Amino acid sequence: MPAAKKTAAKKTAAKKTAAKVSRTDAIAILTADHKRVKKMFKTFEKMKEDGSAADKQALAQQICDELTLHADVEEKIFYPATRNSIDDADLLDEAEVEHASAKDLIAQIQAGDSSDPKWAAKVTVLGEYIDHHVQEEEEEMFPKARKAKMDLESLGREIAAMKESRQAEQPAPAAIVPAAAKTKSRAAGKTAAASRL
Repeated sequence: MPAAKKTAAKKTAAKKTAAKVSRTDAIAILTADHKRVKKMFKTFEKMKEDGSAADKQALAQQICDELTLHADVEEKIFYPATRNSIDDADLLDEAEVEHASAKDLIAQIQAGDSSDPKWAAKVTVLGEYIDHHVQEEEEEMFPKARKAKMDLESLGREIAAMKESRQAEQPAPAAIVPAAAKTKSRAAGKTAAASRL
């Protein structure tokens, strides 16, 4: 079979699998986390030039909190179950080392000051680390976990419970809006206010 047909067949199979997956499936929960954090990193990149120091600091803290919780649920729930179900210790060892590297950068970001020129670079590099890590999980580890017929629903309930418990302990973060969006929002508000007069 030509390479293009194999790729198309894999994508079709992935879509069929995704259609059968519930929102409480462990892999679905972890993948949703990946998407949410990726979006936060994109917002941070947009804010790098024109965002306020306070907004950048707040968003970076939100990213760090999300990643810390995500790493904890993977290390305490998903990775041990996966290690017991698939025969690829190297893949899991590498994932844990990647977590350690990310945690080191997270600590530097949290201890740092957004006025330091290297601080934003650390957030960017963390995003690059996470992109690489996510790619390995979603393209290698998650398919192997699915193929091993792990009880992903049960693991998903454990993950959701741990996340819910941890999030209940922390105050909800304020929504971060890039400066450009704030300016547009203010202009729209002024226009609306003027039209009511």
